[in-house]
Amino acid sequence: MEVGGIGPVPFCGLVLSDLGADVIRLDRPGGPASGSGMPDDLMRRGRRSIVLDLKKPEGVHVARSLLRSADGLLEGFRPGTMERLGIGPEVCLADNPRLVFGRMTGYGQEGPDAARAGHDINYLARTGLLSSIGPAGGPPVVPLNVVGDFGGGGLLLAVGMLAGLLEAQRSGLGQVVDVAMTDGSALLATMLFELLGRGHWTEERGANLNDGGAPFYAVYETADARYVAVGALERPFFDSMMKGLGLDPSAVPDHNDRACWPALRAQLATAFLRRTRDDWAAVFAGVDACVSAVLTMTESLAGAVNVVPVDGHLQPAPAPRFSRTSAEHPSNSPVPGAHTDEVLRETGFSPDEIGTLRQSGAIG
Repeated sequence: MEVGGIGPVPFCGLVLSDLGADVIRLDRPGGPASGSGMPDDLMRRGRRSIVLDLKKPEGVHVARSLLRSADGLLEGFRPGTMERLGIGPEVCLADNPRLVFGRMTGYGQEGPDAARAGHDINYLARTGLLSSIGPAGGPPVVPLNVVGDFGGGGLLLAVGMLAGLLEAQRSGLGQVVDVAMTDGSALLATMLFELLGRGHWTEERGANLNDGGAPFYAVYETADARYVAVGALERPFFDSMMKGLGLDPSAVPDHNDRACWPALRAQLATAFLRRTRDDWAAVFAGVDACVSAVLTMTESLAGAVNVVPVDGHLQPAPAPRFSRTSAEHPSNSPVPGAHTDEVLRETGFSPDEIGTLRQSGAIG
C-alpha cells in the first residue's frame, strides 16, 4: 500500500508497480482527479486507488485492515506523522509481523533536522553534491530534482523494499526500511568521495574530468544555438571526435594534460559553431566518439525506443527489461477512489459496511 503524496514515494510505487506489484494507492479526500493536469498524474500510473480519510477513526480502521494482508507499506510523511495517525510501524507490525514498512524522509527519522522541511536542492546542499555542480568561477547550479528525490529517494526505497520483501520470505518477519534522501544522495556520490579521498578530485567547480572541467567532457553550442554533448574521455574516442571535427588528433599528444585544456576548449568551441546540432549528429552517427545531440524532453520521447503511451501521454516505459518476465504495459492513472469498493470487498468488507464507511466520510 502506498500512502498518497507527491514526488519520491509515488515514484517508488510506480517502479514497484511497473515490476508487477499490485500497489494500492491510498489517496486523501479532495485530492486532484486524474486528467486534471496535475504533475503527479503520470506518476500514479499502474496502481489501484482508494480514497481514505486517515483523520477519522473509521479510516484508520480500514487502513489497518488493509495492512494486515499487505506485503509492504510506502509512506513519506515527516517523522512521527504515521504514529500520530495510529498506523505507525509498532502498530502495523503487531497487526502483521511480515509487513515491510517503507518510509522516506529528507534527513532521517531522528536527529536535530529530522522534522525540518526540505526539498531535493536542500539534500544536495547538505551532502556536498550541490557545491560540486556548476561552471568554474560561477555559483553552484541548481540541477533537476532527480538526484535527491528520485535517485537517492524513490529508487533507493524501491531497492530497500525489494530487499526487505526477500528477507521477509526467508525469516517470516517484516521490518522498517528507513530511507533518508540525504543518505541516498551521498550514496550515489560514492565514487566522487573515493576520488576526493585519493586526491583525484578537487572541490573547485568545473575543474575535474567529468564536471565540465575537461574540454572533452563538456557541452558546446552549435551554429543554430543548440548544443552537443561531448564525453570523449578515453583516447580512442577523443581521436574520433577530433577527426569528425576535421581537426588533427596528433596536435594534442596528451589530452589529459591540463595545460592544454584552455586552448583545446577554445578550439572545440570554434569547431562546433561551424555546423548545426543535427549536422553534427549526422557526422557522428555510428561513430564511437561519444558525441551526442542535446535533445529536448519532447525530442527524446519522440525518438526513444523504450517509451510507452499511458493516459494519453508518452513517457518512459518500465525498466529494467527482463528476458522472461517482461513488464506489462502500464495502465493509466486512476481517478482517486476508483477502486475503493473493489479493494474493500477483497479485504472482506461487506456492502453494508462499505456503505456505512462512505456515509461517515471515511472513504470516498
